[in-house]
Formats: sequence, C-alpha cells, structure tokens
Amino acid sequence: MLTLAHVSDTHLDDSPRSIDRTRAVMRHLNSLPGPLDAVIVTGDIADNGLAEEYETARELLASRYPTVICPGNHDVRQAFRKVLLDQDGDGPVNQVLRLDGLTVALCDSSIPGRPEGFLEDETIAWLETLLAESPGTPALVGMHHPPVTLGIPYVDEIRLRNPERLEEVLRRHPHVAAVVTGHAHTAASTTFAGLPLVVAPGVVSTLRLASEFASPLPVDSGLPPQIAMHVFEDGRLTTHFRPIV
Repeated sequence: MLTLAHVSDTHLDDSPRSIDRTRAVMRHLNSLPGPLDAVIVTGDIADNGLAEEYETARELLASRYPTVICPGNHDVRQAFRKVLLDQDGDGPVNQVLRLDGLTVALCDSSIPGRPEGFLEDETIAWLETLLAESPGTPALVGMHHPPVTLGIPYVDEIRLRNPERLEEVLRRHPHVAAVVTGHAHTAASTTFAGLPLVVAPGVVSTLRLASEFASPLPVDSGLPPQIAMHVFEDGRLTTHFRPIV
C-alpha cells in the first residue's frame, strides 16, 4: 500500500495569507506520525510566475518525502524550472517519480500566457514513451488542468483543450490506474478515458458551485486550505480529502 499527499494551487505571492496557508499544509504533512510515500503538487505554485515566488515555494514545499511538481497556468516555465529544478529552458516541464510499485507521471499542461490547458506534442510523446517503458508497473498520470467539465463554468471554460490526445495515450496503456489534476480549487471526482479522475482541492481558496455561491466567480476564501490523500493498493486508487485547520 502506498499513501500519497496531493497538494494543488498554492498561488504563492507576497501576501502572508498564501504563505501561511501553504506553510500550514506542509507543516501538517511533515508532522504526520504514519508513513507517507510521496507528495504530488499539481500546479499554480506561484500566482504571478515570479522568481521570488518560486524561491518562497522552494522553501515552503521542502519535505522529508519524495516530491514531484508540475506547472499550472499561473506558473512561468523558465522561472519554475530555474528555481525549483535548477535547470534552464522554457519547454514543457514534465516530471516523473518512480515509487516501489507505482510510477507517477506529471505532465505540463500549461500554455505560456494562456489560462486554458494543452498537452504539447513533446509532452504527449514523453508520456507515451514513459508508460511504454514499464507496462507491468501501475501508473498515476497527473497534470494541472482537468480534461473534462466539472460543472463550474469558470473552470470549465479553461480546462484542458483537445483531451482526446490524452485519452488515446491512456487507452493504449491499461496499467494506468487513474488521473489526478488541480486547477479547480475544489475536491471533485469523475471519470475520464474509462479511469477515475480525481481533482485536488485548492490550498489558497475553494471554488463553489453556482448553486452554493451567489457570485460570477464563486471563490470562497473563508474555508481552510485542503488537500487530497491518495491510497494506492492492489491497483486501485482511493482518495480522502482533508481540511488543514
């Protein structure tokens, strides 16, 4: 059995609020008394894509657990890569974490300067090759943008574009167990390509359904930061959601 913490949408800027909420999440994870096998962070690490925001993220997201991070639409690839990965370049930031019995593949779904998502040819080829390398090992595929609508118009308008490209890859590799994303700032579960799709809640805020919040942009900043905790066992992903208070 593997246990993975899934953190998303910290939106770190120079405000104490975003910093304090991210610090509370990581303090919680680093103080857990039981085993945790990895931390997954699915994008929108920084709010403005500034180098100093990633310097803050590098400090706050430091963990005693293996950690894998991908960008979101608020992130800037070059600064993200330089500060968090000590690498140069502005191409897609695709990351893999290999655990005992599970491969975690995080794809860069960001489009520089755009809010919606897209998996570039380079990323599709990377994922195809990675999944083909270990057909006997279960895999978890993640990215920032959900590939389906979630019933929140604001988020649905800026979801992953051309999701059929991803679906074709996933259906060719039956050892993929599930897809995980962020972006929506709300805990949600649905299906995609015949697989479970789990959306992590947001650290910085929570988005409500239109029926829950009377605002064109239903952002609730009063709720505490939240995370997902994934348990992977016998090829099956089970997810628990936790507020951090």
